[in-house]
Amino acid sequence: MGGFRDFLMRGNVVELAVAVVIGAAFTGIVNAVVEGVINPVIGAFGTQNLDDYTLCLRGNCEPNEAGRIDGVAIHWGSVVSASLTFLITAAVVYFLMILPMNRFLARRRAKAPVETPAEPPVETELELLAQIRDELIAQRSGGATVGAQRTAPERGASLDKPSDGRP
Repeated sequence: MGGFRDFLMRGNVVELAVAVVIGAAFTGIVNAVVEGVINPVIGAFGTQNLDDYTLCLRGNCEPNEAGRIDGVAIHWGSVVSASLTFLITAAVVYFLMILPMNRFLARRRAKAPVETPAEPPVETELELLAQIRDELIAQRSGGATVGAQRTAPERGASLDKPSDGRP
């Protein structure tokens, strides 16, 4: 039971539960806006109920005497209504919740002290190759590292031949 209690008391689970409850309540508000404002505006150009917008693909899409529809109808109005509900919900969540939270976090990060990490010494590829060469020579001869005694050869010089022209 202790593990279950810890799971329930973690912040993520509680935040998720609050989000679901608020989302459910918010859906009612958005549906009321769509039904009370958007549908009447669309109704000024056609019908007020978007579910009435259909496209009949085949047969008769009007109900017969038995109340049955023999045709194949696509109810695109309900898809438009659901899409509008989604867009309004997403816009409100973004502009009233996400955007202010991002601004708050950005201000918080700007006020936090900036730590600059120590940068490692930058070595050129030629210097690194010279160090590898020196280590290999030291291993072959069994002696100490000679990297401190030698310098990196000039650009274009061979690593295994002296640069003074000797073979």
